[in-house]
Parts: sequence; structure tokens; C-alpha cells
Amino acid sequence: MRAVERGRAKARTWPTRPARVSALEPWGASFWAAIVGRLRDWVQAEAGPGRLLPYVPVAFGTGIALYFAAEHEPIAWVAGVAAATLGIVAILLRRTRAFPAVLLIAAFAAGFATVALKVQRIAHPVLDKPVQSVALKGFVETHEERERTDRFVLRITEMDAAGRAPTLRRVRISVRKGAAPAVGSFVAMKARLSPPLSPLRPGSYDFGRDLYFQDIAASGFVLGSITAIDPPSDGGWRLRYAAIMQGLRDSIDARIRTSLEGDQRAIATALLTGRRDAITAPVNDAMFISGLGHVLSISGYHMAVVAGVVFFVVRALLALMPALTVTFPIKKVAAAAALGAAGFYLLLSGAEVATQRSFLMTAVVLIAVMVDRRAITFRTLAIAAMIVLLIAPESLVHPSFQMSFAATLGLVALVQIGMPALFTRADSSATARAALWGGREIVTLALASLVAGFATMPYAAYHFHRITPYGVIANLLAMPMVSAVVMPAGLLGLAAMPFGFDGVFWRIMEVGIDWMIVVALWVATLPGAVGRLAAFGAGPLLLASLGIVLFGLLHTPLRYGGALLIVAASGWALLTPQPEILIAGDGRQVALRGADGRLRVMQSGSDVFRIKEWLAADADSRMPDAASLRDGVSCDADGCVAALADGGLVALSFRFDGLADDCARARVVVTLAQPPPDCAARLVSGDQLKSNGALALWQTGGRARNRDSGFAIEAVRPQSRDRPWSPAPVTAAAAANLQPTSPSPGGSRPRPAPVDATPAPADQAAED
Repeated sequence: MRAVERGRAKARTWPTRPARVSALEPWGASFWAAIVGRLRDWVQAEAGPGRLLPYVPVAFGTGIALYFAAEHEPIAWVAGVAAATLGIVAILLRRTRAFPAVLLIAAFAAGFATVALKVQRIAHPVLDKPVQSVALKGFVETHEERERTDRFVLRITEMDAAGRAPTLRRVRISVRKGAAPAVGSFVAMKARLSPPLSPLRPGSYDFGRDLYFQDIAASGFVLGSITAIDPPSDGGWRLRYAAIMQGLRDSIDARIRTSLEGDQRAIATALLTGRRDAITAPVNDAMFISGLGHVLSISGYHMAVVAGVVFFVVRALLALMPALTVTFPIKKVAAAAALGAAGFYLLLSGAEVATQRSFLMTAVVLIAVMVDRRAITFRTLAIAAMIVLLIAPESLVHPSFQMSFAATLGLVALVQIGMPALFTRADSSATARAALWGGREIVTLALASLVAGFATMPYAAYHFHRITPYGVIANLLAMPMVSAVVMPAGLLGLAAMPFGFDGVFWRIMEVGIDWMIVVALWVATLPGAVGRLAAFGAGPLLLASLGIVLFGLLHTPLRYGGALLIVAASGWALLTPQPEILIAGDGRQVALRGADGRLRVMQSGSDVFRIKEWLAADADSRMPDAASLRDGVSCDADGCVAALADGGLVALSFRFDGLADDCARARVVVTLAQPPPDCAARLVSGDQLKSNGALALWQTGGRARNRDSGFAIEAVRPQSRDRPWSPAPVTAAAAANLQPTSPSPGGSRPRPAPVDATPAPADQAAED
């Protein structure tokens, strides 16, 4: 027995001959095996403990994005049931390997259901055609001061449009500057109302969608005077709160107005109250062109300054009492005081999306200080994103949310990955010496500006068609002054207001604002300061967003895959073809691309805002009144005509008399008159524009959707699209049986009127 065991042991310990590699084995198999093994190690590292939470809001937001991409309104209760079911499945599988995938799928479904259920809850009618005169009574809920006019939101209690419009809940009204009624007042007026503004071209921003989620059904302007009358009932606590906060903002603005004027006063008010509409257009444009526009939008920077100043002041005051430093947690008390100040700043500034995100992240950081936990992490950003999306899921498609969270993701990644690698090396004596002279702060500010600029670049290019190549220079020159002078002086001014000593602080604030304006105007005039990019679709933006998320959240070399996605998205965006023809939704303006590749404009009337948007989307620096926009355009009393790059004519017909000649000579004819039945050209009629909105046309062979007469056509409202904020047009046959009453649960479609169901006399005989 022992001999057998010795034999087995000997067999086990005998050295084996290495296996011979087969000649058929693929060349480089060991190399590819090493690559696969390395990738497996990186994936396992990314799937470690605590790495799942930051991806939950990403999946949640993806579900919201899918909702907005739908052509028809989803059934909300079905989406809700599906999300709840997947959530229960995720809980049941929480101890299995499938839990991460199931959780992300459940978060995706929850995002889709959240926005669908909100639309179900806020469903309201939307004005579908202009109303020239309507009598309104209601409560004033908000007040905005702008450069040329003021405007306010009216919650309607009585509306008399002589049956020409559905009963609306809220409208936004423009008035002469200084004539807006006070928030909380009950007023009566006459107004001219128009439907919410539709996208000005296919793919452009949908302002009507924004107004729908704000419960605003129309916009317009006052006709005549506004009369304040006694309200029929109490406006509710929300109105009282809005009146109090608006009164506080007006008081702050009035005190600033006693010391400052012009853009200095407008910027000071914007920094403290969030009201930035009074800034003049040249300064406002210079701020955004130079990369300092983020200063005007209260966000993480402002919230951090407010909370930081209060935190250090309270902590320093408490530290003056030696007994408290030993027995009292002064750091936690200072954090609580800073949290209260940040909350007050949130309410005072109007609680926009960027401000909500800033407050939530600041609150998480301060709470972490109070409970002795690590503060600035990806979890902090994930929690803030989830709360914002749960409260306002529609904010996902707003540029403020996209740019704010993209910049913050980049900065958090910089703090957690870049800063330790840059400043915590053992042999950093040179870095330490530079830090003594402020080098570290300068490098940090430059890196933060670069990271935030690159992270927000895709969204600025998509929404505003421009980038800021000199943003780092402007931020390096202006932000130290804003941080050290402007914001602290503003906070001290607010604190000194009750005692009447605030004037000196407004003057100090003015010095810093003057410097910021000088920097903005100087940088905006540098060669190439305006980086213009032509419009591109949502595809490159989604690909770039995925790249930013992966590059920011991943911590292994897999993150460089995100950089490749960003590069691919950039190439896709730059190669996007631009349309040859743009047609306005009202048929009064047509832009076409001439032989030099630039747009020409034919129009009846003038809409500067639309032309400005068309030029910006075409990366064209010309102003709407540029004479070159009319080069090659021939107009008479019957209409206008101009030639495309290939010589084909496009006609804009004003009257029926000239249609016959236009149909015989032009390739495309746009007219609001009744078209002839035998027009040989591609005819764009008023009925088509009313149904489909603005149109973009490409030469056949490009991005085809509907091909007709050598053109591919894309519409703002395709015939298959029907959403609550942009309902499908009702056909003439169906309109005869419809009346404008309360909206259906899923949107703002009218309800059918009762129909006489009595059979004809010949059919009234009894049947078996």
C-alpha cells in the first residue's frame, strides 16, 4: 500500500514535458489572450463595490430621453406598471449576479414612467391658433424684467374669447416696460394671444414643450390698460409665497439701483436674485462669447461661494471663543449655518434647474461634513441628479441641465482623479514652491476651466451653435475678481441691508463687475472668439454624452473608450449636411443656399429672431439685416424668386395671380394662396405648413425621409407625430365633429361633440 502511495507521489512530482504548440494554432493567440485577460480585469475593477450608483441616474435619464423621442403619447399607467414590476424584480434579485443589469433596466423604465405620469398629471389644453382679442381675469404669478419689455404669467380665472379658444389655465403676457402688475395681484385686461412658439426649423429647440411643462398654454401681449380689481378668492399659499419672494427680490434690486445703474446694476441683481433679463444684449452676448456666461446663471460656483463664505465666517467667529473649540462641534455648526444660507439663496434666486443641482450637491457635501463622511464624490452627483430628475424630469432636455451636470461630472472627475495625480506626488518640491506663489491655484483654475469647457462644448454647439475657444483666458482673468470681490461684497451687502449700510458694498461689487465686463468685451473681440458650428442632429449629441459619461465615471483605462466616442461624435457632427432650403412655419420667409454656399432670404414681413436662428444654425456670422442676404433675390408685387446653387429656381408667391408663372418656371413654390391643381413645381402650400410647421429640404441623395420632385423633406411636425405640447392637426372632416373643451387625460386633444344617433325614417322599422 505504501509502495503504491509512493508511486503515486512520485508520479505527481515528476516534471512534465511542455506541450507543443500546434501549427494550426492562430498566430498571436497568446497576445490576444493577454488583451482579453486585461480587459476582463478592467471590467471587474469597474464592477467593484460602490460603482453601480452613479449609473442609475444615467439609466433613469435615458428612459426620460426615450419618452421625448416617442412619436405618440405613451399610455402612462402601462409605463408605471412596467416600471413598478421591474423594480420589484430588482429587489427580489438583489443578492444575485443579475442585480446590476436588472436595476439599470428598472431605472430606465422608471425614468420613462416618471415623465409619462407627470404629463398625465399636468395635462392641459394648448392654444392652437391666434386669438386677436380676449378678455382675461386672473392672478399674477411671476414677473420678469427684460431689456425692452416686461412680462408676467397670469393664472386665469375668467376668460372670454367668444368661443374662439379653449379655456386656458395660464398664459404669459408681455407689457410695456415698467407696466407689469405686482406678483400676487388680481387683474383684468384684454390681450392678443398666440400659440406657443414652435421650433423655428427641424431639429431646433422646442420652446412650446418648455411652456407646456410650465403649465403655460399661450403667449401674447396686452391690449390697452391693466386694471387691478378685488380677487374673488384667496390665491393660495403658493401665490403668497411667490409674492413674498418677488417682493424681496424687488427690494434688493431697488437698493442696488440706488448705487448702481446700467449693466452693473443688472449683473449685480442677477448674481443675487437670479433675474438676469435686464442685461443689455451687447454685454450679454460678450459674456457668453467669452465663456463667462456661466457667471450669470446661478449654479454650483455661486452656491459654493455662498456656502463657503458663511461656513468660514461662522466657524471663525465661533473659534474666537476658546471654550467652544474644545467642547462644541463648531465645524458642524458652521456647516449647518452654511446649509441654511444655501437654502435661502436657492429660494431667493428662483430655484432654476442649475440652482437646484447646485444646492443639492452643496447640501450633500455639508451634510457629509456634519456626519464626518467624504463629501465630493460621484455618489453626491448621482444623488443630486436623481432628485432633480424625479422632481422635474423634463429638465433633461433643457440645455441648463445638460451643461450643468456635464461640467460638474468633469470637475468631480478632476478632483478625484486628476488632482491627486498632479499634486500629491512624493517628489513634488517644485510644485510645493509654485503653490506658495499661487501657482497651484492658477493651475487648478485653468484645469477647472478647461474641463468644464470641454464637458459643456457638445451642448453649447448643439443648442447655441457656438463654442468659446478663449474661455480659459477669460476665466483666469475674471474669476479671481468675482470670487474675491464681487460675490463676498454682494453677500455682505445683503447682510447689511436691514441696517442701512449696504451702499458701500454695492460700490465694491461694482468695481469687480466693471473688471468682469472689460474682460468679457475684450475677449469677445479677439480674432476667432466666436467658434461657430453648423447645426447637427441629436445622434452626435447622444454619442458625445455617452462618451462624457464613460470618460468621467470609469476609472480604468476603459475610460479612453469614452474619448474615442467623443471624437467620433465630433466627426459625425462636422459631416452633417445642411439643408438647401428652409421654409418658415407661417410661409412668410424662405431661405435657400446660393452658389457661394451661403443662405439667401426671401420674405414678406420681417422676423429677425427667426433669421438670426437660421443663420446661427448655418454657422453664418452675418446679421439678419445684412444686404448680402438679398443678393440674387428678385421681388415684385406677386412674390420673390431666387436661384439655388444648381440654377434651379425657388419662388415665394404672395398672390394667386403670379402662381401660374411660378409653377411653370420654378422647382419649388411656396405660397399661402390657394394653389392651382396642376402645378408642375414642388408645391408647399399654407395647409401643409399649418399641419407640418417649418420645413427643411435637401437635394435628393442626401438624408431622405420623404422624396418628392428631387428633394428630401423634414418637418417640425411630421404627420405621424402627436404629442400634448404639439398635437397633430385635426383634419377638416374631423373638425366638424369636434369642439374645444377640456383635454383628454393624455394631452390636449378636443373631445368629440354629441352626435344625433337616430336612424333614418326608412330604417326605423323593427328588425328580428
